[in-house]
Amino acid sequence: MAALFSGDGLVTILFAFAGCLWGIFGGALPGISPSIAMALLLPFTYGMDPIPAIVLLASVYVGAEYGGSIPAILIRTPGTNASAATTIDGYEMARQGKGGEALGISLISGLVGGLFGLVVLVLATEPLARVALAFTPAAYFALAVLGLSVIASLSGGSLLKGVIGAGLGLMVATVGTDPVSGVPRFTFDSPELLGGIRPILVMVGLFAVAEMLVQIGEPPWAKAEARDTRLKLPGFGMMRRLFRAQAIGCGIGTFEGVTPGAGGTVAAFMAYNEARRWSADPDAFGKGSPEGVAAPESANNVVTATALVPLLSLGIPGSNSAAILLGGFMVHGLTPGPLLFERAPEVVWGLYGGLLAANIAMVLLGMVILTPALWLVNRPKPYLIAAILCLIVSGVFAIEQSVFDVGLVLGIGVVGYLLRLAGVPVLPIVLGVVLGFMLESNYRRSLMLSAGDHAVFIEDPVALVLLLLAVALTAYSFWSEFKRKT
Repeated sequence: MAALFSGDGLVTILFAFAGCLWGIFGGALPGISPSIAMALLLPFTYGMDPIPAIVLLASVYVGAEYGGSIPAILIRTPGTNASAATTIDGYEMARQGKGGEALGISLISGLVGGLFGLVVLVLATEPLARVALAFTPAAYFALAVLGLSVIASLSGGSLLKGVIGAGLGLMVATVGTDPVSGVPRFTFDSPELLGGIRPILVMVGLFAVAEMLVQIGEPPWAKAEARDTRLKLPGFGMMRRLFRAQAIGCGIGTFEGVTPGAGGTVAAFMAYNEARRWSADPDAFGKGSPEGVAAPESANNVVTATALVPLLSLGIPGSNSAAILLGGFMVHGLTPGPLLFERAPEVVWGLYGGLLAANIAMVLLGMVILTPALWLVNRPKPYLIAAILCLIVSGVFAIEQSVFDVGLVLGIGVVGYLLRLAGVPVLPIVLGVVLGFMLESNYRRSLMLSAGDHAVFIEDPVALVLLLLAVALTAYSFWSEFKRKT
C-alpha cells in the first residue's frame, strides 16, 4: 500500500482518476460502451509506461459502468448494455422526483460491487495462475481453443455466426510473418503488413469506428433536464434495506464475471430478477424500487473486476472490455497468463492498486460530475460523432505516424459495420485475432515436439480435459440454439 503513495504510485492514482473520469463521460453517452471508451484511449497508451497505461484502461471500465446509469435513470436510455436493467426502476424513481436518490444508490452500489469484485480478483487470480504454470504447449493450444469456443458459442445468440466471427479473426491473425519459419504470408507485397495487423487496430476499428457508423443511422438521443442534477447518497437506513439486493448482485456478478462470455449485462438482469424474488416487497419492483437499482448496479460493477480473473490467470478475456485490456497488455509486450506473475508481478499489483483508486475515484467524481455529464449528453449528436472520429484518427496516427494504419482502421470499421448489419458478433473476431498466435504457435510447437503425432493433444491430460470442455460447451450451445428454434 505504501508503494501506491510513492512518486510512481501517485502517477498511477492520477491516471486512475483520469480513466474513471473519461469512463463516466463515455458511459453517459448512449451507444458508447465501456469497451468503445477504452478502445478510444488505447492508441494513446502506446508511448506510456505499462502500469499507468493498464490502470488507465481498467479505470475507464470502472467509470463507464457507473456512467451508463446516468442516462438510464434520467432519460430511460441505457448508456451501456449492462445498465439496461437499471432503467426499469431507476427511471420510475426519476419520474417520481427521486432521480438524484436513484443516482446515489447506483453510485454506492457500484462502489460496493467494485470493491467486492476487487477482493475476489486478488484472492482468485494468482492461485489459478499457479495451476496454469504446469501447462505444456499442447495444453496452451487447448486453452486457446476453449477460449474461442466459449466466446463464439455465447456471442450474438447464434453459434454459426459466432464461429464465423472467430474464423475471420483467426484469418486476420495469419497476416504477416510466419511465427516458426519467418516466411511472409498474405502481405500482398506490402511492407506495412510484414509485422501483421496489430490487434489494437482491429479493436479500434471494430468497436469504435463501427459503432460511430451505426450511431450515424440512429435517431437523436433524448434530452436530460437540468432539474435532475442533484445527487443524493443513501443513508444508513436505506443501506440496510439495500444490503440483500447488493449481496445478491455481488454473488451473481462474481459468477458471471469469471465465466467467459457472460458479462455485465447478463449479471445485471439475473441480479435484478433474483433480488425481486428474494425481496420483502417484490411488487414494488418495476414501480420505482431502490432495490431494483442496487442489485443490477452492484452486479455489473463486480464484473469489472471479476472479468479480469480469466484474463490475468489464463490469458483469456471474458468480455469485450477485457479484450481491449488484453490489447493494452500486448501493446507493451506483456502477455496475460500464468507467466505474467513471474515476469511482471509489479504490473499485476499496480493494476490491483489502480482498480482500488478507480473505485474511490468513481465515488468522488460521481458526486460532482453529473452536471457536466448531462451537458455532454445534450450536445447535438453529429458534433459528438465527429469529435469521436477525430479522436480515433489522431490516436491511431500517433502510434506509428502511419497513414496506412489510419486507412486500415477506417477500413476495418466499415467491415465491422457490415458485419454488425449481418448480425455477426464482434467479440469472437477480436478473440480470434488476439488468440490466433497462441493457437497456431502452440499447435505447431506441440507437433514439433511429438514428431508430427497429433496424439499429443489427447495424451496430455490437461489438454484433453480442456478440449473436451470446449466440445461440451459448443455442443451445449448448439443444442440450446436448436431447442430455441424448434
